[in-house]
Amino acid sequence: MSKNAVVTGAGSGVGQAIALALAQDGWQVALVGRKMDALQSTISKDEAHKARLLPWVCDISDRAQVAEMGRSVLARFGTVDVVVNAAGTNVPHRSLEVLSEADYDWMINTNLTGAYCCVQAFLPQMRSRQCGTIINIVSDAAKQASPKAGPAYSMSKFGMVGLTQSINAEERGRGVRACAILPGDIDTPLLDKRPSPPPAEARARMLRAEDVAECAMMVIRLPSRAIVEEILIRPR
Repeated sequence: MSKNAVVTGAGSGVGQAIALALAQDGWQVALVGRKMDALQSTISKDEAHKARLLPWVCDISDRAQVAEMGRSVLARFGTVDVVVNAAGTNVPHRSLEVLSEADYDWMINTNLTGAYCCVQAFLPQMRSRQCGTIINIVSDAAKQASPKAGPAYSMSKFGMVGLTQSINAEERGRGVRACAILPGDIDTPLLDKRPSPPPAEARARMLRAEDVAECAMMVIRLPSRAIVEEILIRPR
């Protein structure tokens, strides 16, 4: 097996932490994100392995951009063995009472449809090679909706669990496996989009992005015969 991976949302938070962990483990990683400066910031955090970290600017809410990114990555890497869907977003005005149609569409297209399109961009070559691991970074909002998360975010995350289960149901016999990682509160920049961002003392009690990266690496390192379908991880 080659060691080529794609990580979306790689410019910050969980995506960044997983991309860096993969590079340190010897993987060549396509860093996918909307802003080149954020991707370059990720690369700058690991000078020792920066040659393994390659940026791809792509807005995954745009199907055409995802398709082009997929073709470009495969042309460069030849094969992709791991896809990590870590890109995700939310908005301050998220409740049913105030959620706009534009914000709803943006969250569904980014969090759910974007993940689906990224899977479809790389799944055919995984299927033909009889090998591949797909990690979907979800949320414990996929277990229980709450006002804290809002309906569009919760709906998108419930959908990502369904996507994960569907991959395993249809592709496990062809060597492809998927895992949904459902973290509780993580101290990442996404917290700043809450209607009332939590204070520093609350953030200090939360998970770190590196904790979720450890979960992803455990799944990736397992023998191909083992499928971890879901991990629920919460702060103590």
